[in-house]
Amino acid sequence: MLAAPIPDNDAERLAALRELLILDTPPEERFDKVARFAAEEFDMPIALLSLIDENRQWFKANVGLDVCETARDVSFCGHAILQPDIFVIPDARADVRFADNPIVTGEPHVIFYAGAPLTMPSGFTIGTLCLIDHKPRTLDATELAILATLRDLLLEELSQRTEATDA
Repeated sequence: MLAAPIPDNDAERLAALRELLILDTPPEERFDKVARFAAEEFDMPIALLSLIDENRQWFKANVGLDVCETARDVSFCGHAILQPDIFVIPDARADVRFADNPIVTGEPHVIFYAGAPLTMPSGFTIGTLCLIDHKPRTLDATELAILATLRDLLLEELSQRTEATDA
């Protein structure tokens, strides 16, 4: 397993995440409904709004998992936040970065992963909207566009949440 490298600007990225005052907050319907829609639209067992802090990925919205966070070093989202666009792993068992990852070889058996980076207006990527399946999959161009649109909706909600906290 290859843990995602920590970006050089991680301290600034973490500061941008903390400014949202969102970590460890209760569920919010506006985020949950996007995750539910994503799971239904793509017929995925798992859809998450995942935020990456120093040591973990924490799920602000969670469809299909019984946990609210996992370690950053085993997360796929830790890799996805380093990408400029949607990060897709069709079959994690065939990818050297993930094949022996404990969340691939054990619960929740992440085989397919697609993560749309949540890049805030500040330029810092704080997390992802991700889709997970227990079997190999791909996304076509239309599906990638839909996932990008859902990501953009979440970014609007995060920005509105930030504006409400600043008021």
